[in-house]
Amino acid sequence: MPELMHLQILLPFTVFADKTGVQSMVVGTPEGSFGLLPQRLDCVAALEPGILAYTTEADGEVFIAVDEGILVKAGQEVRVSVRNAQGGADLGKLYAAVKEEFLNLDERERELRATLAKLESGFIRRLSGMQQT
Repeated sequence: MPELMHLQILLPFTVFADKTGVQSMVVGTPEGSFGLLPQRLDCVAALEPGILAYTTEADGEVFIAVDEGILVKAGQEVRVSVRNAQGGADLGKLYAAVKEEFLNLDERERELRATLAKLESGFIRRLSGMQQT
């Protein structure tokens, strides 16, 4: 019997999924999608917001919307660490969730970082002005 993978999907404060008997997976990276089989060599991959698919004998093909994160495969252990994840049977709804929630979150985060950078630069200018006086 071929060895199967053990998949864990980890969120910042909880374990979203812990599945044994995973036969195959497909994940999305900035360079494109790629598949994982149990005999694949160990690897690390950055993940972009998208759909993660895995197959088990018990559940068939399962789709999970994931936010950006990282995947680490070591032996038969596959760990996916992401900021957010959503499960569901309807692939269309999951795709919509990725587009609406995860990608919009990235835009809000960019706006927040830009605002913080402006605040920091203003603080530094005022601090340097106080030191020159």
